[in-house]
Amino acid sequence: MDPNLRSKRRDHAWSGHSGCPMVAEECTGPGGVTRRGEARCHSAPCGAGRGRRGRSRARACAERGARRLAVSRAGMAVCARLCGVGPSRGCRRRQQRRGPAETAAADSEPDTDPEEERIEAGEATQAGAGGGPCAGPSPSPPRCSLLELPPELLVEIFASLPGTDLPSLAQVCTKFRRILHTDTIWRRRCREEYGVCENLRKLEITGVSCRDVYAKRINPRVKSGRFMRILPDYEHMEYRDVYTCLLHRYRHILGLWQPDIGPYGGLLNVVVDGLFIIGWMYLPPHDPHVDDPMRFKPLFRIHLLERKSATVECMYGHKGPHNGHIQIVKKDEFSTKCNQTDHHRMSGGRQEEFRTWLREEWGRTLEDIFHEHMQELILMKFIYTSQYDNCLTYRRIYLPPSGPDDLIKPGLFKGTYGSHGLEIVMLSFHGQRARGTKITGDPNIPAGQQTVEIDLRHRIQLPDAEGLRDFNELSRIVLEVRERVRQEQQEDGREAGGSRGQQGSRELQPPGRGLGGVPAEDGGEPGDVAAAAEQPVQSGPGQPFVLPAGVSSRNEDYPRTCRMCFYGTGLIAGHGFTSPERTPGVFVLFDEDRFGFLWLELKSFSLYSRVQVTFRNAEAPSPQAFDEMLKNIQALTS
Repeated sequence: MDPNLRSKRRDHAWSGHSGCPMVAEECTGPGGVTRRGEARCHSAPCGAGRGRRGRSRARACAERGARRLAVSRAGMAVCARLCGVGPSRGCRRRQQRRGPAETAAADSEPDTDPEEERIEAGEATQAGAGGGPCAGPSPSPPRCSLLELPPELLVEIFASLPGTDLPSLAQVCTKFRRILHTDTIWRRRCREEYGVCENLRKLEITGVSCRDVYAKRINPRVKSGRFMRILPDYEHMEYRDVYTCLLHRYRHILGLWQPDIGPYGGLLNVVVDGLFIIGWMYLPPHDPHVDDPMRFKPLFRIHLLERKSATVECMYGHKGPHNGHIQIVKKDEFSTKCNQTDHHRMSGGRQEEFRTWLREEWGRTLEDIFHEHMQELILMKFIYTSQYDNCLTYRRIYLPPSGPDDLIKPGLFKGTYGSHGLEIVMLSFHGQRARGTKITGDPNIPAGQQTVEIDLRHRIQLPDAEGLRDFNELSRIVLEVRERVRQEQQEDGREAGGSRGQQGSRELQPPGRGLGGVPAEDGGEPGDVAAAAEQPVQSGPGQPFVLPAGVSSRNEDYPRTCRMCFYGTGLIAGHGFTSPERTPGVFVLFDEDRFGFLWLELKSFSLYSRVQVTFRNAEAPSPQAFDEMLKNIQALTS
């Protein structure tokens, strides 16, 4: 504001007339608005025309001043609303004097006054038509509240929020609660959070056969029967019920789990399948076809009934779904129980059950298995696992995290283990070492134990194809590397005894030895070893590979070319995991999806092939959580 424009009150006398009732002040701006909100005449002194013309001019001037005053007050009201004060919401002093009830009543009043809207509309029309020099700047737009948004926009906003925040949002007001009953919001939450792609308005249900959807109900009065629907009518079910009563309630059991079946273990994947939560038990392919895809069968399923309550059904046996129960014991652990175990029994007794299990588990009959020791192992597994058909406990497992220096992508692999058949192994990398942990096991090496361990610092250069056929030559090379590893471990032990602090540094930084035991060049970093090991995997002609004479393999269809080999140790033990010890061996890398391990002491070769299945909700939250999981499953079977 110009300091020279000062407001001063003065009496304005007219010649031959009484004093003008209008009190004039100096204008504070081009809009003709005084500091106190009073209008000023822009023309010459109001007495400049003492006749009819002067009075008309005075009346016109007064009308223009009144209009400007009204517009000024409307603009001030808009500004006051934007600032949170003023007549619509009460000034700060009045709000302080008001009680809570009066303040709430003032806040609930509409922000826009009808008279102000009429005046603003009239001034806007005059300004558009060139309405005089007194037209001021247009007022700022009023503040928009979330409650004033159209419902379709609120639906789009609410649908983008996490489903766990929506119940709190419904407590804000009645309008939000009513909008949250829109099925589109919950359908999007089901799709984005749990991958539900099924349409509730369709009859096709993933993972359910027509026999499960309909059951034939015989009418005693009529010879023919009619089919009755035994599953709920999903046409009258809402996605909100699916989210709140099914998906959100059982979200903690989604992911990968290992059942507690003694030394045998297993792999359970709990997923959202259509409108169901289904627990699929993954089984290796039939021995010895390691490259075949995984087999799977349902163990339980959860779905909604018409009364909007989740129902758990056991899928074990051959009589269809029946009543079951799920209990979440604690974090990362739950149990299942069958309430109708008679559905697991077969009319032919245990003998028929064993033959059916043998065809499903091994793909053959007992007469086709001529090896007596193998027959004993199969019969032992059937008797042991049959004890767990009514109640099982599951513990969560994670897929191994991958790093940029890993030799290959870690994950799950299927491997051959002699008379025990195919088993599932998890390959993970830990710095300069790789470990293979059993997810399924056997009476000798149970599930959870580290079946193989690979030292990535010591690469083995295999002889040519003719020299590789000589088992003694290969054994000599491997034993030399083992002796070198022992010497390094002794040196590390002596250094650790001298200084505790050096032990931690040597764990983070392995001894500076190159591949094959050759000392690394001066100035070389430990990461260069992993880089040198990774380069042939990405590009390299490879080298010929054949099994030495006298080494047995369940699968003779192994690759005849390998990319690299490393020194490793394998875990062997007697029946019942007695006298376990680690023996030297050779880790053979064929490609990104296949590797092998040659057990020197057993003169046996195991071939591993990657499990080509994408598992959801199986990533470890951190590398520390994955290491803790490995320790837990190993401690259960130690």
